Amino acid sequence: MIEIQVLRFDREKDKEPYFEKFSIEEKEKMNILDGLNYINNKYNLNLSFRSSCRAAQCGSCGLKLNNEAVLACKSELRDGDIISPLDFPVLKDLIVDKSEIDEKVAIMNLFLVDETYFKNKTHKKEDKKKNPLIIPSIDCENTKRVRSCIECYSCLSSCPVIKQSTEFAGPYFMRYLSKFDFDPRDKEDRTRESVENGLYSCTSCGKCSEVCPKNINSFSDAIEKLRVLAYEKDLGPLDVHKNIKKIIAKTGRSVEPSDEGFIKKINMHKKDSRNKIAIFTGCMVDYRLQDIGFGLMDVLKKNGISADVPEEQVCCGSPLLRTGQIDLIKDLVSKNFEVLSKYDTIITLCAGCGATLKNDYPKYGAKLDVLDISEFLVDKLNTVDMKPLGMKVTYHDPCHLIRGQGISKQPRDILNKIKGVEFIEMESSDQCCGSGGGVKAGKPEIARALSKEKVELVKKVDVDAVITICPFCQYNIQDGLNEEGLNNVSVMNILELLKKSYS
Repeated sequence: MIEIQVLRFDREKDKEPYFEKFSIEEKEKMNILDGLNYINNKYNLNLSFRSSCRAAQCGSCGLKLNNEAVLACKSELRDGDIISPLDFPVLKDLIVDKSEIDEKVAIMNLFLVDETYFKNKTHKKEDKKKNPLIIPSIDCENTKRVRSCIECYSCLSSCPVIKQSTEFAGPYFMRYLSKFDFDPRDKEDRTRESVENGLYSCTSCGKCSEVCPKNINSFSDAIEKLRVLAYEKDLGPLDVHKNIKKIIAKTGRSVEPSDEGFIKKINMHKKDSRNKIAIFTGCMVDYRLQDIGFGLMDVLKKNGISADVPEEQVCCGSPLLRTGQIDLIKDLVSKNFEVLSKYDTIITLCAGCGATLKNDYPKYGAKLDVLDISEFLVDKLNTVDMKPLGMKVTYHDPCHLIRGQGISKQPRDILNKIKGVEFIEMESSDQCCGSGGGVKAGKPEIARALSKEKVELVKKVDVDAVITICPFCQYNIQDGLNEEGLNNVSVMNILELLKKSYS
């Protein structure tokens, strides 16, 4: 037997929702839908939920399993599971009211608006037959992924931004706008619509992709492409993003050099080497968080590892890719590839840089052997020489590390190896802090709201430090902690903690 909890609520009768426990005779690989039907049959209940095709094709059975959006027909039921509705107004039990979404679809004209529509305000089949149009293959390719959406609305229920800001329509709507923007038959100005509906409010966290049963990544498959169109049509990006492009074009870095960079300092007394390991610092470590770079060099030395920090490296291009300003990308990729391809292994210190080098560079013919610092160090650490730190820490999963690179275990393994460190897992450690996708710079109010939400999770674990592997997360979470008066809690890169343990 297994026991599960299901959220019950009838808005016609109940004042508040409540959880009810049920015992189910365990069957091999029973899915949630089978379990809910079992409950109704065994207990003679009228537990309400939606379902239809039972083949993960219709999207009607979307709900939440242990607070994560899933399809009931696709997800296995296990002992201790908690079943609840998606984050929309509840009608009864697991059935939610989707009328607001339907109304928004109608208002935004999320259907093919062709010349016939403008002439006749109708969509007669015979009119369409008169004007057949062959759609170019490139336009089909650009919308191939987004056309597989089954409208389960899991992405809308899971998006962290739409819970904090009304200006962002959400991933589902951006997918539709993208689909029609690349359809030559559609005559609406979809690019402008996307800008008006919060195109630059998405943090690129990838949560929509994680919960999508069709594995659609609304950022890379829709929003990023819309941002490119907006840039080409001079409808975007935001001024602060344009300024970043100017800085990159001028300096090769996404931040104005305020003093001598880490790379120049570390290479001041450089000797000829035959190292096969290169460190890709990222712009923030080079000019804003140099302690992370020096911390890495100390940690490598303590573990008998030598590595080069190539002087000729430039910005990875992530700030431009994420904001649609792609005309400088080929040059940046070419410069970095020329420098880095001489090495067997490239170590990255920033989740965003790592995800860009791993996921975007191959699209430009530049494939490198890239490892996040946690991947590289996890099985190489000398723990004998560590001194006990006497610290309690928790870990924040950067979106571009856990979802962008599939890395979550290695940082935790490292934390558990450091002497005198008590690692406490916080709830929703992978919840977006709000700093990605250009939002920290362009929409600071959204970044602030998401940071505050993350801080509430940090408060619950009562730790000395939050550990992460992303300079942008580090800045944003620390800003949130300071704003909430938690100045005694620091946000540290994992390398800073390691350096401390070897000092």
